[in-house]
Amino acid sequence: MKWNFKEEHSLESRCHESAKIRAKYPDRIPVVVEKAPKSSIQDIDKRKFLVPSDLTVAQFMYIIRKRIQLPPEKAMFLFVNKVLPQTSSTMGSIYEEHKDEDGFLYIAYSGENTFGL
Repeated sequence: MKWNFKEEHSLESRCHESAKIRAKYPDRIPVVVEKAPKSSIQDIDKRKFLVPSDLTVAQFMYIIRKRIQLPPEKAMFLFVNKVLPQTSSTMGSIYEEHKDEDGFLYIAYSGENTFGL
């Protein structure tokens, strides 16, 4: 997936920003959230989040659902490296496994299971 955040900011500036964030908030995870391409779900109003490392994926999904004002009957999927993370996993464990070279964790969201099997 092409990440707009990566297109708009150089690797050097992203590395600097994530290092600064991690130094100031060692118990928090810098996350970039963008809508998956071709998804018909609503756009999100912000894409950078600073989340507690002990927050679960399910709790983070709830935050995203609220930000995009998604009704409860609509489905939403989060993808990390094109894979659905376990909702019981903590953001800290997902970060350790999947953080980008720039120090951010990139998560795509979609109303469809577009990256699936």
